[in-house]
Amino acid sequence: MPPHRNAEGVPFPTGVLNVDKAAGETSFQVVRKLRHLTGAHRVGHAGTLDPLATGVLPILFESATRLAEFAHRLPKTYVADIHLGFVTATDDAEAEPQPQGDPSALTAEDIAGALAHFTGRILQEPPAFSAVKVDGKRAYRLARQGEVPKPPAREVEVYGARLLDFVSGASAVARVEIRCGSGTYLRSIARDLGRRLGVGGYLGRLMRTGYGPLTVETAMVLDSQTSAESVRGRLLPAEVILPEMERVRLNVEQEAMVRHGRSVRVLPEPGPGAVRAHDSAGRLVALGHTDPLRRTFVPEKVLS
Repeated sequence: MPPHRNAEGVPFPTGVLNVDKAAGETSFQVVRKLRHLTGAHRVGHAGTLDPLATGVLPILFESATRLAEFAHRLPKTYVADIHLGFVTATDDAEAEPQPQGDPSALTAEDIAGALAHFTGRILQEPPAFSAVKVDGKRAYRLARQGEVPKPPAREVEVYGARLLDFVSGASAVARVEIRCGSGTYLRSIARDLGRRLGVGGYLGRLMRTGYGPLTVETAMVLDSQTSAESVRGRLLPAEVILPEMERVRLNVEQEAMVRHGRSVRVLPEPGPGAVRAHDSAGRLVALGHTDPLRRTFVPEKVLS
């Protein structure tokens, strides 16, 4: 498919835009806004942020949308405010806080000690208000119908959890930094931290400060001055959202074959696992794997 062209007949390039999402808007609203602004044919995001959350939201343009499943493997970093002594039905500030326990006696040492139990590979129960399916239905739909869904616990990985700040008292708030893998619910960490401390807890302010190599400090804020031209100027190469994997270089003939979905023999021969193929100029052409029997590179995702 040829690249989509805007009203001026200029095709929008493939790439990634690091957006600093504002509070109150959904990830889809950001996608819709940028699709309308740029005239790009394919626009998507790599990892939903809840409406109340802010921070890094990678927006993928054109062929980069094919890389979303690989982007999810990158580690994410969050800064979260956890309110202690209260619980909510949604495990965040969307619902009315209900008193649970008195956090007045808690110290920063108590919080740091409890946080240590949330690192490594842990079993985590998703929030009742989540998109996880329970008996074939979305948990949040069941919860809205007055049921109390119990999403099955699943294994997630938390690479690090540390206390940044703590305001003690009857309305205690712990500001924490969490670095984690895909599928980790920060609302669940807030809820479970409160349970471990015996006082209850829910998630307040949440900012995603990092997504792989992308940081909130370098993210673009969308406002009334944002234009298609300014977005183009901030586009990053598609491969910025890829996890580390082996690379191969294709000559012109091999590139043509790969673009038609055909396997090619490349030297030096790549090892097992995911492989990314680049053209002679270093541009990303495709992602794939090695066929150990035929000793060839097999393309799976080809960028236009």
